[in-house]
Amino acid sequence: MKKIINAPADFVDEMLAGILLAHPDQLKATSDPRAIVRADAPVQGKVAILTGGGSGHLPVFLGYVGKGLADGVAVGNVFSSPSAETMFEATMAAHGGAGCLYLYGNYQGDVMNFDMAGEMAAMEGVRVETVLVADDVASAPRETWQRRRGVAGLFYAYKIAGACAEEGADLDDVVRITQKVVANTSSMGVALSPCTVPMAGVPTFTIGEDEMEIGMGIHGEAGVHRGKLEPADAIAERLAKACLDDQPIVSDDRVSVLVNGLGATPLEELYVLYRKVHQILTSRGIQIHRAYVGEYATSLEMAGASLSLLKLDDELIRLLDAPAKSPFFEQQ
Repeated sequence: MKKIINAPADFVDEMLAGILLAHPDQLKATSDPRAIVRADAPVQGKVAILTGGGSGHLPVFLGYVGKGLADGVAVGNVFSSPSAETMFEATMAAHGGAGCLYLYGNYQGDVMNFDMAGEMAAMEGVRVETVLVADDVASAPRETWQRRRGVAGLFYAYKIAGACAEEGADLDDVVRITQKVVANTSSMGVALSPCTVPMAGVPTFTIGEDEMEIGMGIHGEAGVHRGKLEPADAIAERLAKACLDDQPIVSDDRVSVLVNGLGATPLEELYVLYRKVHQILTSRGIQIHRAYVGEYATSLEMAGASLSLLKLDDELIRLLDAPAKSPFFEQQ
Protein backbone atom coordinates (compact mmCIF):
# COMPACT_ATOMS: atom_id res chain seq x y z
CA MET A 1 0.00 0.00 0.00
CA LYS A 2 1.43 3.36 -1.08
CA LYS A 3 -0.70 6.30 0.03
CA ILE A 4 -0.13 9.85 1.22
CA ILE A 5 -1.51 9.27 4.71
CA ASN A 6 -0.41 9.26 8.34
CA ALA A 7 -1.91 6.62 10.62
CA PRO A 8 -4.66 4.74 8.73
CA ALA A 9 -7.01 5.15 11.69
CA ASP A 10 -6.69 8.95 11.38
CA PHE A 11 -7.29 9.12 7.64
CA VAL A 12 -10.96 10.14 7.62
CA ASP A 13 -10.71 12.71 10.41
CA GLU A 14 -7.60 14.31 8.93
CA MET A 15 -9.26 14.43 5.51
CA LEU A 16 -12.30 16.18 6.99
CA ALA A 17 -10.11 18.63 8.89
CA GLY A 18 -8.32 19.52 5.66
CA ILE A 19 -11.56 20.09 3.76
CA LEU A 20 -12.99 22.32 6.50
CA LEU A 21 -9.77 24.34 6.66
CA ALA A 22 -9.74 24.76 2.89
CA HIS A 23 -13.41 25.77 2.53
CA PRO A 24 -14.55 27.59 5.71
CA ASP A 25 -16.76 29.89 3.63
CA GLN A 26 -18.82 26.95 2.40
CA LEU A 27 -18.75 24.20 5.05
CA LYS A 28 -18.77 23.89 8.83
CA ALA A 29 -18.74 21.07 11.35
CA THR A 30 -21.37 20.49 14.00
CA SER A 31 -20.77 19.28 17.54
CA ASP A 32 -19.94 15.97 15.86
CA PRO A 33 -16.88 16.54 13.62
CA ARG A 34 -18.17 13.96 11.15
CA ALA A 35 -21.50 15.78 10.70
CA ILE A 36 -20.82 18.57 8.20
CA VAL A 37 -23.33 21.18 7.00
CA ARG A 38 -23.47 24.19 4.71
CA ALA A 39 -21.79 27.24 6.20
CA ASP A 40 -25.15 29.06 6.14
CA ALA A 41 -27.12 26.20 7.72
CA PRO A 42 -29.82 26.06 8.84
CA VAL A 43 -31.62 27.84 6.02
CA GLN A 44 -34.94 28.79 7.56
CA GLY A 45 -38.07 27.77 5.68
CA LYS A 46 -36.22 25.52 3.21
CA VAL A 47 -36.44 21.73 3.00
CA ALA A 48 -33.11 20.41 4.26
CA ILE A 49 -31.49 17.65 2.24
CA LEU A 50 -29.28 15.28 4.23
CA THR A 51 -26.99 12.63 2.82
CA GLY A 52 -24.14 10.44 3.94
CA GLY A 53 -22.20 7.24 3.60
CA GLY A 54 -18.73 5.84 3.81
CA SER A 55 -15.62 7.83 2.93
CA GLY A 56 -13.58 6.97 -0.12
CA HIS A 57 -16.00 8.22 -2.77
CA LEU A 58 -15.33 11.97 -3.04
CA PRO A 59 -17.04 14.01 -4.26
CA VAL A 60 -19.84 11.68 -3.08
CA PHE A 61 -21.10 12.35 -0.44
CA LEU A 62 -19.53 15.35 1.24
CA GLY A 63 -18.70 17.04 -2.03
CA TYR A 64 -22.34 17.79 -2.76
CA VAL A 65 -23.05 19.85 0.34
CA GLY A 66 -23.65 23.39 -0.80
CA LYS A 67 -26.13 25.87 -2.24
CA GLY A 68 -28.52 24.22 -4.65
CA LEU A 69 -27.39 20.78 -3.47
CA ALA A 70 -27.47 19.05 -0.07
CA ASP A 71 -27.54 20.84 3.28
CA GLY A 72 -25.65 18.33 5.42
CA VAL A 73 -23.80 15.05 5.44
CA ALA A 74 -22.85 12.28 7.85
CA VAL A 75 -19.41 10.84 7.10
CA GLY A 76 -18.44 7.25 7.91
CA ASN A 77 -15.14 5.41 7.81
CA VAL A 78 -13.89 4.27 4.42
CA PHE A 79 -16.63 2.20 2.76
CA SER A 80 -18.53 2.09 6.09
CA SER A 81 -21.83 3.62 7.11
CA PRO A 82 -21.87 6.65 9.41
CA SER A 83 -23.54 6.21 12.76
CA ALA A 84 -27.17 7.08 13.44
CA GLU A 85 -25.97 9.63 16.00
CA THR A 86 -23.84 11.43 13.41
CA MET A 87 -26.74 11.58 10.98
CA PHE A 88 -29.00 12.89 13.72
CA GLU A 89 -26.49 15.67 14.52
CA ALA A 90 -26.35 16.66 10.84
CA THR A 91 -30.15 16.61 10.66
CA MET A 92 -30.68 18.90 13.63
CA ALA A 93 -27.96 21.30 12.45
CA ALA A 94 -29.45 21.59 8.94
CA HIS A 95 -33.18 21.51 9.80
CA GLY A 96 -34.75 24.87 8.95
CA GLY A 97 -38.35 24.15 9.90
CA ALA A 98 -39.63 22.76 6.58
CA GLY A 99 -38.73 19.10 7.09
CA CYS A 100 -35.84 16.99 5.85
CA LEU A 101 -35.16 14.66 2.97
CA TYR A 102 -32.70 11.83 3.55
CA LEU A 103 -31.10 11.17 0.16
CA TYR A 104 -28.41 8.52 -0.15
CA GLY A 105 -27.39 5.27 -1.86
CA ASN A 106 -29.25 2.02 -1.40
CA TYR A 107 -26.90 0.14 0.95
CA GLN A 108 -28.12 -1.93 3.89
CA GLY A 109 -25.93 -0.40 6.61
CA ASP A 110 -26.81 3.14 5.58
CA VAL A 111 -30.53 2.32 5.48
CA MET A 112 -30.46 0.90 9.00
CA ASN A 113 -28.56 3.82 10.55
CA PHE A 114 -30.41 6.54 8.65
CA ASP A 115 -33.77 5.04 9.62
CA MET A 116 -32.66 5.18 13.26
CA ALA A 117 -31.59 8.82 12.82
CA GLY A 118 -34.98 9.61 11.29
CA GLU A 119 -36.73 8.10 14.28
CA MET A 120 -34.56 10.20 16.61
CA ALA A 121 -35.42 13.33 14.61
CA ALA A 122 -39.14 12.49 14.71
CA MET A 123 -38.94 12.40 18.50
CA GLU A 124 -37.74 16.01 18.27
CA GLY A 125 -40.69 16.95 16.07
CA VAL A 126 -38.75 16.97 12.79
CA ARG A 127 -40.42 15.35 9.79
CA VAL A 128 -38.05 13.19 7.73
CA GLU A 129 -38.74 11.50 4.40
CA THR A 130 -36.30 9.18 2.58
CA VAL A 131 -35.45 8.59 -1.07
CA LEU A 132 -32.87 5.92 -1.89
CA VAL A 133 -30.81 6.26 -5.06
CA ALA A 134 -30.77 2.93 -6.91
CA ASP A 135 -29.31 3.47 -10.39
CA ASP A 136 -26.81 0.60 -10.84
CA VAL A 137 -28.20 -1.50 -13.70
CA ALA A 138 -25.81 -4.36 -12.91
CA SER A 139 -27.19 -5.01 -9.44
CA ALA A 140 -30.84 -5.83 -10.25
CA PRO A 141 -33.18 -5.91 -13.26
CA ARG A 142 -35.54 -3.03 -14.08
CA GLU A 143 -38.49 -4.99 -12.70
CA THR A 144 -36.96 -4.77 -9.23
CA TRP A 145 -34.92 -1.59 -9.69
CA GLN A 146 -35.57 -0.49 -6.10
CA ARG A 147 -33.09 -3.21 -5.03
CA ARG A 148 -30.25 -1.66 -7.01
CA ARG A 149 -27.16 -0.04 -5.54
CA GLY A 150 -26.72 3.70 -5.69
CA VAL A 151 -23.67 4.76 -7.71
CA ALA A 152 -22.80 7.85 -9.76
CA GLY A 153 -26.47 8.64 -10.39
CA LEU A 154 -26.40 10.10 -6.89
CA PHE A 155 -25.07 13.25 -8.56
CA TYR A 156 -28.30 13.79 -10.49
CA ALA A 157 -30.42 13.24 -7.39
CA TYR A 158 -28.43 15.83 -5.42
CA LYS A 159 -28.49 18.33 -8.26
CA ILE A 160 -32.20 18.19 -8.99
CA ALA A 161 -33.50 17.68 -5.45
CA GLY A 162 -31.24 20.50 -4.29
CA ALA A 163 -32.54 22.87 -6.96
CA CYS A 164 -36.13 21.99 -6.10
CA ALA A 165 -35.57 22.68 -2.41
CA GLU A 166 -33.69 25.91 -3.18
CA GLU A 167 -36.73 27.16 -5.12
CA GLY A 168 -38.81 26.81 -1.97
CA ALA A 169 -40.78 23.67 -2.79
CA ASP A 170 -42.35 21.83 0.12
CA LEU A 171 -41.12 18.44 1.33
CA ASP A 172 -43.74 16.43 -0.54
CA ASP A 173 -42.79 18.07 -3.83
CA VAL A 174 -39.06 17.60 -3.23
CA VAL A 175 -39.70 13.91 -2.55
CA ARG A 176 -41.78 13.59 -5.71
CA ILE A 177 -39.20 15.15 -7.99
CA THR A 178 -36.38 13.16 -6.41
CA GLN A 179 -38.24 9.90 -6.91
CA LYS A 180 -38.69 10.81 -10.57
CA VAL A 181 -34.96 11.44 -10.96
CA VAL A 182 -34.10 8.08 -9.41
CA ALA A 183 -36.60 6.22 -11.60
CA ASN A 184 -35.22 7.93 -14.73
CA THR A 185 -31.51 7.25 -14.06
CA SER A 186 -29.55 4.23 -15.27
CA SER A 187 -25.83 3.61 -14.65
CA MET A 188 -23.28 0.97 -15.58
CA GLY A 189 -19.57 0.88 -14.81
CA VAL A 190 -16.33 -0.85 -15.73
CA ALA A 191 -13.44 -1.54 -13.36
CA LEU A 192 -9.83 -2.03 -14.48
CA SER A 193 -8.02 -2.22 -11.14
CA PRO A 194 -8.84 -2.43 -7.42
CA CYS A 195 -8.39 0.12 -4.67
CA THR A 196 -6.92 -0.31 -1.19
CA VAL A 197 -8.79 0.68 1.98
CA PRO A 198 -6.20 2.26 4.32
CA MET A 199 -7.24 0.24 7.38
CA ALA A 200 -7.10 -3.01 5.40
CA GLY A 201 -3.85 -2.38 3.57
CA VAL A 202 -4.64 -4.85 0.79
CA PRO A 203 -6.58 -4.48 -2.50
CA THR A 204 -10.36 -4.88 -2.35
CA PHE A 205 -10.26 -7.49 -5.15
CA THR A 206 -7.88 -8.96 -7.72
CA ILE A 207 -8.09 -8.63 -11.48
CA GLY A 208 -5.64 -9.53 -14.21
CA GLU A 209 -3.42 -6.88 -15.78
CA ASP A 210 -5.18 -7.48 -19.12
CA GLU A 211 -8.71 -7.82 -17.73
CA MET A 212 -11.74 -5.59 -17.07
CA GLU A 213 -14.97 -6.18 -15.18
CA ILE A 214 -18.28 -4.73 -16.37
CA GLY A 215 -20.80 -3.87 -13.68
CA MET A 216 -18.51 -3.98 -10.65
CA GLY A 217 -19.77 -1.93 -7.71
CA ILE A 218 -17.94 1.00 -6.15
CA HIS A 219 -16.90 -1.15 -3.18
CA GLY A 220 -15.68 -4.01 -5.36
CA GLU A 221 -19.01 -5.85 -5.54
CA ALA A 222 -19.08 -8.47 -8.29
CA GLY A 223 -20.05 -7.33 -11.77
CA VAL A 224 -21.82 -9.08 -14.63
CA HIS A 225 -18.90 -9.78 -16.99
CA ARG A 226 -15.15 -10.23 -16.60
CA GLY A 227 -12.98 -10.58 -19.67
CA LYS A 228 -10.04 -9.23 -21.62
CA LEU A 229 -9.61 -5.46 -21.70
CA GLU A 230 -11.35 -4.05 -24.78
CA PRO A 231 -10.84 -0.80 -26.74
CA ALA A 232 -12.59 2.31 -25.44
CA ASP A 233 -15.27 2.24 -28.15
CA ALA A 234 -16.23 -1.34 -27.28
CA ILE A 235 -16.44 -0.45 -23.59
CA ALA A 236 -18.60 2.58 -24.40
CA GLU A 237 -20.90 0.37 -26.46
CA ARG A 238 -21.30 -2.09 -23.57
CA LEU A 239 -22.09 0.65 -21.05
CA ALA A 240 -24.45 2.51 -23.37
CA LYS A 241 -26.33 -0.65 -24.35
CA ALA A 242 -26.90 -1.56 -20.71
CA CYS A 243 -28.30 1.88 -19.91
CA LEU A 244 -30.40 2.16 -23.08
CA ASP A 245 -31.82 -1.33 -22.65
CA ASP A 246 -32.81 -0.48 -19.09
CA GLN A 247 -35.46 2.11 -19.87
CA PRO A 248 -37.26 3.35 -22.97
CA ILE A 249 -35.03 6.10 -24.37
CA VAL A 250 -35.85 6.63 -28.05
CA SER A 251 -35.44 9.14 -30.86
CA ASP A 252 -36.23 12.74 -29.84
CA ASP A 253 -35.98 11.91 -26.14
CA ARG A 254 -33.75 14.24 -24.14
CA VAL A 255 -31.08 12.98 -21.76
CA SER A 256 -28.21 14.13 -19.62
CA VAL A 257 -25.02 12.09 -19.86
CA LEU A 258 -22.54 11.55 -17.03
CA VAL A 259 -19.19 9.89 -17.79
CA ASN A 260 -17.63 9.40 -14.39
CA GLY A 261 -14.10 8.44 -13.40
CA LEU A 262 -13.68 6.03 -10.47
CA GLY A 263 -10.54 7.66 -9.06
CA ALA A 264 -7.51 6.71 -11.16
CA THR A 265 -8.69 7.21 -14.73
CA PRO A 266 -7.21 10.18 -16.61
CA LEU A 267 -9.70 12.79 -17.76
CA GLU A 268 -8.45 12.29 -21.31
CA GLU A 269 -9.67 8.69 -21.26
CA LEU A 270 -13.09 9.77 -20.00
CA TYR A 271 -13.45 12.09 -22.98
CA VAL A 272 -12.53 9.24 -25.32
CA LEU A 273 -15.43 7.31 -23.80
CA TYR A 274 -17.76 10.31 -24.02
CA ARG A 275 -16.92 10.74 -27.72
CA LYS A 276 -18.28 7.27 -28.49
CA VAL A 277 -21.29 7.58 -26.15
CA HIS A 278 -22.22 10.85 -27.87
CA GLN A 279 -21.99 9.11 -31.25
CA ILE A 280 -24.18 6.19 -30.10
CA LEU A 281 -26.89 8.44 -28.69
CA THR A 282 -27.04 10.96 -31.51
CA SER A 283 -27.10 8.20 -34.13
CA ARG A 284 -30.39 7.08 -32.53
CA GLY A 285 -31.83 10.60 -32.61
CA ILE A 286 -31.50 11.02 -28.83
CA GLN A 287 -30.89 14.62 -27.79
CA ILE A 288 -28.12 15.29 -25.26
CA HIS A 289 -29.24 18.28 -23.23
CA ARG A 290 -26.26 18.48 -20.87
CA ALA A 291 -23.10 16.38 -20.45
CA TYR A 292 -20.88 15.97 -17.40
CA VAL A 293 -17.43 14.38 -17.72
CA GLY A 294 -15.07 13.98 -14.76
CA GLU A 295 -14.91 12.51 -11.27
CA TYR A 296 -18.35 12.69 -9.66
CA ALA A 297 -18.41 9.44 -7.61
CA THR A 298 -15.12 7.63 -7.02
CA SER A 299 -13.76 4.57 -5.26
CA LEU A 300 -10.43 5.76 -3.87
CA GLU A 301 -7.81 4.92 -6.52
CA MET A 302 -9.84 2.38 -8.48
CA ALA A 303 -9.24 2.61 -12.23
CA GLY A 304 -12.34 2.54 -14.36
CA ALA A 305 -15.36 4.58 -15.31
CA SER A 306 -19.14 4.59 -15.32
CA LEU A 307 -21.86 5.90 -17.59
CA SER A 308 -25.12 7.34 -16.28
CA LEU A 309 -28.08 8.42 -18.40
CA LEU A 310 -30.88 10.57 -16.99
CA LYS A 311 -34.03 10.72 -19.10
CA LEU A 312 -35.33 14.29 -18.98
CA ASP A 313 -38.57 16.21 -19.26
CA ASP A 314 -39.18 19.97 -19.05
CA GLU A 315 -39.39 19.94 -15.25
CA LEU A 316 -36.16 18.00 -14.81
CA ILE A 317 -34.34 20.17 -17.36
CA ARG A 318 -35.26 23.36 -15.50
CA LEU A 319 -33.94 21.99 -12.23
CA LEU A 320 -30.86 20.37 -13.76
CA ASP A 321 -29.90 23.71 -15.31
CA ALA A 322 -30.29 25.68 -12.06
CA PRO A 323 -27.14 27.10 -10.44
CA ALA A 324 -25.37 25.21 -7.68
CA LYS A 325 -22.14 25.56 -5.75
CA SER A 326 -20.07 23.40 -3.42
CA PRO A 327 -16.31 23.07 -2.97
CA PHE A 328 -16.37 20.17 -5.45
CA PHE A 329 -19.03 21.23 -7.96
CA GLU A 330 -20.16 24.53 -9.41
CA GLN A 331 -22.69 25.36 -12.11
CA GLN A 332 -23.73 28.88 -13.04
